[in-house]
Amino acid sequence: MTHIDGAEAEQSASQPKMDALPVVAYVLLWFPLSSETFIFREVVQLMARGLPVRAYTMYGKSLSGCSEEMRKFTGPVERMGVGGTVRILRAFIRALSRNPLKVWGLMRKGFFHRMRNMESLGENLWCFMAGFLLAELCVRDGVKLIHSPWANGPATASWVASRLTGIPFAFTGRAGDIYPEDGLLREKSADALFIRTNNHANVSWLRKFCPAGQEYKVHAIYNSLTFTPKGQCAVSMRPPYRLLAVGRFARTKGFPDLLSAMARLQRENVPVSLTLVGNGRWRLKLMGMRDRLGLKNIVHMPGFIPHDQICGYMLDHDMLIMPSVVHSNGDRDGIPNVIMEALSHRMPVIATDVCGISEVIINGETGLLTPQRNPRALADAVRHMVEDREHASRMAEAGRARVEKMFDRENNITALLRLYVDESRHYWSHSGGQTGSSAEDDIPAAMKAGAAGHA
Repeated sequence: MTHIDGAEAEQSASQPKMDALPVVAYVLLWFPLSSETFIFREVVQLMARGLPVRAYTMYGKSLSGCSEEMRKFTGPVERMGVGGTVRILRAFIRALSRNPLKVWGLMRKGFFHRMRNMESLGENLWCFMAGFLLAELCVRDGVKLIHSPWANGPATASWVASRLTGIPFAFTGRAGDIYPEDGLLREKSADALFIRTNNHANVSWLRKFCPAGQEYKVHAIYNSLTFTPKGQCAVSMRPPYRLLAVGRFARTKGFPDLLSAMARLQRENVPVSLTLVGNGRWRLKLMGMRDRLGLKNIVHMPGFIPHDQICGYMLDHDMLIMPSVVHSNGDRDGIPNVIMEALSHRMPVIATDVCGISEVIINGETGLLTPQRNPRALADAVRHMVEDREHASRMAEAGRARVEKMFDRENNITALLRLYVDESRHYWSHSGGQTGSSAEDDIPAAMKAGAAGHA
């Protein structure tokens, strides 16, 4: 199976059999995280369907900007972080003393790979070492499938834990975690039980890293809508026209191009204003560019807004602009969730034709697509929207219908649940219920009973 969508899930028996669902580990850097609402929602919905999900984070707690629901999450979360350094080192020493050849083999294969930058290298090294503790925790907790929602550092930890224990692992490849690929993506792809991606544009890319004959292990399942719309955008289109952009202030978002487009619209006396919501490393750069272009009076930057408050902005603005770009090293967006969220509110959308965005935005039908890095094209698209309110409204309505079908919560979570359960059960039925490396015997009895100091 290569592609699973909501329709297929709906047609083929609604839910997997609920007897003895496997315990699934979700391995992340942080959980919950304010910018990863889609992963939080995925975990909550899987748990609501009876799947035992346990979260393991490589770093410590980070609840800044999280919604009240995220802060009150009571599911099992085990965090490592700096405070877990001693536990990680002890787990590494235990593994080394039990099976030095296996550990040195893992280090030769995964510890010294070239990474795309120093940040990626540091993350990968930490996650590699954390994988030794993760292995013990997964055995202790009876985990049957280790899953990383990202293909980079968390997938490295999952890969190490899987190699040590024989518990199968899988990962999801999305955007910046696979473009450009890290130095271990080929090894992780070869050993993964399956690979999930959340858009079809990534399928052919991820297949390149699978061994010949194993391309089938890549599955496309869309994310689900992350909240229920609280109304519909009025699409009033009365001057000054109110534009909205939401996202991390990062290199793949293309916000400098949007500011250049705003400067063009201002020169052409188009009465527009922009609310640019977000935060990140480029905040000072974008504020400086806004001021140099003389846009301070029409570009408002309120900073980070919690996810559960974004819908209010979508109801009182005229359109969303998502000017994503592909960085020179290949880094890019997948399908920005804010596009689906805007369309679910019947909000007109202008976006660039990058990665999987065209799977949602069909130019002229569900929104307007422009080439990336083209401020003039963005400005022209804005003018088209404000000059033809009827067309903008039709596209927004068609977009709402499209995302409700493509990102249907019930269908897509059911498809994901079926993937986890079916693949895990198939693996364990063919392994005779035994781990592939006799790791159960290698893990100290104290870890099986409950590791000291776990939080």
